[in-house]
Parts: sequence; structure tokens; C-alpha cells
Amino acid sequence: MSYKIGLVGKPSVGKSTFFNAATMNDVPEGAYPFTTIDPSVGEAYVRVKCAAPEFDETCTPSVGFCQEGTRYVPTKLVDVAGLIPGAHEGKGLGNQFLTDLNEADVLVHVVDFSGTTDIEGEPTEGHDPRDDIAFLENELDMWYLEILEKGIERYRSGYDGDEKHIEIDLAEQMSAFKTNKDEIKQIILSLDLDLEPDEWDDNDREDLAREIRKRTKPMVIAANKMDTPEAQENYDDITSDPEYEHLTIVPASAHAEKALKNAAEQGIIDYDAGDEDFEITGDVSEEQEEGLSQIREFVTEFDGTGVQKAIEAALFDELNLMAIFPGSANGSASEKGVFRDCFLLPGGSTAEDFAYHLHSDIGDGFLHGINCRSKRQIGSSTELDHRSVVEIVSTNQ
Repeated sequence: MSYKIGLVGKPSVGKSTFFNAATMNDVPEGAYPFTTIDPSVGEAYVRVKCAAPEFDETCTPSVGFCQEGTRYVPTKLVDVAGLIPGAHEGKGLGNQFLTDLNEADVLVHVVDFSGTTDIEGEPTEGHDPRDDIAFLENELDMWYLEILEKGIERYRSGYDGDEKHIEIDLAEQMSAFKTNKDEIKQIILSLDLDLEPDEWDDNDREDLAREIRKRTKPMVIAANKMDTPEAQENYDDITSDPEYEHLTIVPASAHAEKALKNAAEQGIIDYDAGDEDFEITGDVSEEQEEGLSQIREFVTEFDGTGVQKAIEAALFDELNLMAIFPGSANGSASEKGVFRDCFLLPGGSTAEDFAYHLHSDIGDGFLHGINCRSKRQIGSSTELDHRSVVEIVSTNQ
């Protein structure tokens, strides 16, 4: 499975800069609304400690790459059109924005914590980032509510005499959000609602739409432009506010990340994505040295630029994914190399789940797995851990 991270936010907050910094693509950037119109899709990476050195092997990745014992596993990053208030009613590029979000598994909401852009992305001063967090969540909730209402109408218009189940109609109506009837039913009951929607009032429906949105579109806040005093002050205020304790907020500077990667490509510095510091290795001008010094102050205070951390928080914390390496218990290497693959699976996945992830035929013929570290046989229901190295034994190999 290829997971997709959707970059969301109002215009002019640095989404395209964040996207370029994470993927090193070259999409248009600019401090004006709707720089991005069509969604840009690129490849970003999450870091995983490579398992190969534990087996005295040197990995040969089929995708991504490995650098000094750190495996960079690819994921899809989608930069979608900027969102403004009223998007769920079609304002701005709202309809396109919401359609583009259908395929995203998790969201990174890029917020201008410096407060220098208003709610529609126009230049200003002293804007409260809280307003941006609230408005985007509200737009998504209203979008979900509209689709929820259609599901309720679908339920009501069913044939008389048929046994009706609201969770089935809602799941079918909201299938684009990758949910199912069991999850919908669980959410309804978790809110202490009856399974008869005629018993729900307006607040009940809004609460249900919001909860389905939270479950199907988890979100990380990338507190962008944190290399400014105003942003740092806003960050301190918001992260100390109990109202925002439920959110994962990552301090970030997309501009700093892009500058460091550009400098590394030019051989000026030694820097890998996500590092908490860097070393100047080439000749730099006085102006470059001053700029790098300012960036160093930021990355050492916040343990990096935050771009890599936001991506990893989205997949590992919000989606609860884990990395699994296919291995060989006897240590033999194939002609194509060793430790070629590293897959991202949902937390709690079993050995049999992993077999089906590799191929449906391997899953159908599953006999057992082998923990390549302990050399012990494991059964179909054995739950795997992050960075497990597993060999699958199947009749269909």
C-alpha cells in the first residue's frame, strides 16, 4: 500500500515551499493566493533504522535509499490548492480542494504561525494562528456533514419493509473516505447516539461528522515560519493552551529545510533530511555564513527544521504505521541483493497480514513466518513490531 499525505492550509502559508523542501521538486512558490491550482504529487521519505547492519549485510534498496544506517522509505506527498472560508460551499477553489483530499490518508495542515497572512492568505500583521486551525477543521467538518446528510437521506429513502441499518448507508455514502460499516457503527455508539438517525438533532449530526472526519482524516499541524520571533511567541501560547492538547503540533521552517538541502546539494554543507545540525564543508561567502548561522540557531533550538518530523508524525504517530523488513532466516541473499524492501504496515499487523501485503497468493498459501532475529517460527496471528524482520513461508512461493 502506498500511503498519501495531503498538505492542506489556506493560501500563502508556505505549503508549496514545504512540499518542495520535502520532495526537492520545483513547483511554483509565491506569497499570493492560489499559487497552487492543480495538486502536485511528489515523493517524500520517512526514516527507519536499517536492519541490515544487524545481520552484517549491506542493504540494496529497491525503492528509496539508505544513508549511514538510516533507511529512507518513500511515501506520497500531495500539495493541494489553498483553502479559504466557505470552501465547502464552493468558494475559492474549494470543490477542487475537497475532491483532491479524498485520496489522502492523513493530513499535514501547514499553518503560518508568524501571523503575517490573514484568513484568506492576504498579507497582514498580528493574525492569530488559532483562527486558521479552527477554520480548516470547520470546513472539513461541514464537508463531511454534507455527505453525512446524503447518507441519512439514503437511509430514509430505502424500501419500506427492508431491514435498515444506518451504518451501512453511511459507509456506502462515505466510502471515498475509506471507512466501513463497522467503523461507522462504532463511532455512532461511541457518541452515545441511537442507531436511528431520526433521533439525532443538528448537534448530534455535526458531532458525528466531526468524529468521522477525525478518524478518517487524522491531522498534524506544521507550525510553519517558526524561524521568526512572532511565530515562536504564538507557538508558546498555543501549545500551552489546554484546548490544543489533542493536536500534534510540530514547529517547522520549510524555508530553512529547503535552504539546507540546496546547500547540501551544492557541497557547501553536510546535511541529511531531519538532522538536528549540519557541518559547513565548502567555501561560503560572508552572506551565506550569516544565513547558515541563523538557520543553525533555529534547528538546534527545535531539533531540526520540522519538515521531516511533520511527515513522520503523520505516518508513525497519527496513522500508527510500522516498518517491516522481509528477511531470510538462513541469511542467504538473492541475486537481486539483500534487504531490498521495507514496507509500511498498520500497527498491529500480523504475520499473515504481512504475507497478504506481499502478495495475495502468498497470503492464501501462508504456512508460518520466521522471526529472522530469533530464528523462531511464528504463527499467522502473531503481531509484528516496528522494524521486524520476517520471512514468510508459503505454499505459493
